[in-house]
Amino acid sequence: MMSTATMKHIYKAGAQPDAPTMLLLHGTGGTENDLIGLAEMIAPGAAVLGVRGNVSENGMPRFFRRLAEGIFDEEDLIARTAELGSFIDAAAAAYGFDRKNVYALGYSNGANIAASLMFHQADVFKGAILHHPMVPLRRLTLPDLTGLPVFIGAGENDPIVPRRETEELASLLSGAGAAVHMHWERQGHQLTRTEAAAAASWYQSQA
Repeated sequence: MMSTATMKHIYKAGAQPDAPTMLLLHGTGGTENDLIGLAEMIAPGAAVLGVRGNVSENGMPRFFRRLAEGIFDEEDLIARTAELGSFIDAAAAAYGFDRKNVYALGYSNGANIAASLMFHQADVFKGAILHHPMVPLRRLTLPDLTGLPVFIGAGENDPIVPRRETEELASLLSGAGAAVHMHWERQGHQLTRTEAAAAASWYQSQA
């Protein structure tokens, strides 16, 4: 069905035709199915496009390579960001969903590549829900993200993503015009039910 360099994925049409398509981007070691339950909790009735990263780190799927914990292979990240962007375009054509009505829903590594897409392309998403993201790239001039709604869920005591890193990402996105909403937990790098509920409440407020 897909004519482009493909990525393992799952697509489920939504019960609400006008609802956004939720692009699901897993954390390290996850799969295209990982965030389906989360998407159904946050955006019931929305279509879902769950994607598996094409990079393997010791058998664990990721969306791009890293050199060490928290140190990204920037060249690979930039190439994989373009790859994912092209895949979303091709998936929209193949499955018939509105490319301009896509929300990113990412956790950890998936949230990082979602942020990288926003760093590279102004209209890539209608909105984004980023759970425990990092700053994907520095020394980059961001596009105009005026009005783009972004939810960031983070842990005050996250051992992988320091608080200042989360705040830097929020500042960069806000500086480019995005409407950033921050939600803090104290459960380390875990994605908790209360954080998911906060994302759902925020998402419903955007509708």
